[in-house]
Amino acid sequence: MTTHRPRVGAYGLCISDGQVLLTRFTPPDGTDGHWSLPGGGVEHGEDPLDAVVREVREETGYEVVVDRLLGVDSRTRRVTRDGAGSVELHGIGIFYRVRIAGGRLRHEVNGSSDLAAWFPVDEVPRLARATFVDVGLALERTEPLDGHVPPVPAGGLLRS
Repeated sequence: MTTHRPRVGAYGLCISDGQVLLTRFTPPDGTDGHWSLPGGGVEHGEDPLDAVVREVREETGYEVVVDRLLGVDSRTRRVTRDGAGSVELHGIGIFYRVRIAGGRLRHEVNGSSDLAAWFPVDEVPRLARATFVDVGLALERTEPLDGHVPPVPAGGLLRS
């Protein structure tokens, strides 16, 4: 049975001194993780701006301030859920430029990520990472007036 499911996420792009803040997503099945921007699902009734502040705090320990909306990414992909068949997931990612306002770096406890770390921006292409890391960096680099970058194809080190 095929179902359709939307997912809205808010993600924070934090760059300081040429380094970007990333978190490592750990799949529940124990397979190798990959790096991601801090962020995640917007809860029902939650403003995406509040969601990105909450998610960055939960995943990294940092209190952040949103400086700017960078843009929105929309894509669909088919995923297989154990016992639930195939699901067409419509992911809508809302990307914000954020800056550190307090707190200190720490790893998330009992969450979907297990590490938080700073990486030089020029090292990101060598990391196993979520596609939306590249989307966020492209939005930051190009600052498109319409808040949209062409789709970033998933492949190689990228994970959709």
